[in-house]
Amino acid sequence: MSAKRGANRPAATRRDLYAGSGLGARLRSHRRAAADAAARLRAAPLASIATIAVSALAVLLPLLLAVVLGNALRFADSLGGSRELSVFLEASGDAAADAAAARRIADALARRADVASVTLRTPDEGLEEFRQMSDLADALDLLDGNPLPWVLLVAPAGAAAVDPAPLAGALASEPGIDSVQYDAAWRERLDAWLALLRRAAAVLAALLAAGAVLVVGNTVRLDLASRRDEVALMLQLGADDADIRRPMLHFGALLGALAGAAALLGAHAIGLALAAPLAALSAAYAGGLAPDGPGAAGALATMGAATALGWLGARWASGHYLRTSRLAP
Repeated sequence: MSAKRGANRPAATRRDLYAGSGLGARLRSHRRAAADAAARLRAAPLASIATIAVSALAVLLPLLLAVVLGNALRFADSLGGSRELSVFLEASGDAAADAAAARRIADALARRADVASVTLRTPDEGLEEFRQMSDLADALDLLDGNPLPWVLLVAPAGAAAVDPAPLAGALASEPGIDSVQYDAAWRERLDAWLALLRRAAAVLAALLAAGAVLVVGNTVRLDLASRRDEVALMLQLGADDADIRRPMLHFGALLGALAGAAALLGAHAIGLALAAPLAALSAAYAGGLAPDGPGAAGALATMGAATALGWLGARWASGHYLRTSRLAP
């Protein structure tokens, strides 16, 4: 059809003939579009279910990755008290003097601005912990006395919590301190892996989102193609591009919302299936850390993102259809 069709009739008049004017007319138009979207969904249930299923998978995979990454971060924080320093004190051979020196050094360190807390661990506590963790418990009973020193567990604060290396160097030079140990290598490796997984999740989410847009767009395009005569009649009655697109946008948003709901149900079902082994694993490594799901905020974000993807697919498909079929007035 010619792009100049209807040029001899004012646009306002065409809109009045087709839908009327004012806020009430717009609301009625959106209500009709929403009802039309539900009717389109019922008219082709198999195609709609297939579209919803594919879109739900596209939403479910990034959602699961986000949940896994969130729990991995919580798990890592629980494992290490993150970046706690182990400060080994010098031993003089006098138990009373060593105990007094340990408490004095602990008090001094606790007053530092870059230290959040200091925990004293006696030689007896260290020996008992080593006995429980080692297969040499019987051999330890043969020792004459306790060779272990006093240990201070220092939790960094502020900038030192992010990078404890400067604090470790400063403490190592303090009098009465024999050595400072902190296992930062595992945390750096873990942070690197988590950063890689976050980037991979973002790339995967973008690719799957594009796939969801294309799937919804193709469904909308096929629906428009099957209603070509209806679209032509709407244009004859004075409809413009927005009037043609509006039912499609509601249809795409409805498909997206249903896909988001299906993705949340799928995530919940997967969580129920994995709940017992995950609880056992977290209890063994992190003292009973319970895995978290997406939560209310995550569920709302998932629904919003899925609905937006459906709307975007419908917007792209309907605009492309109108341009390529040269039906726009």
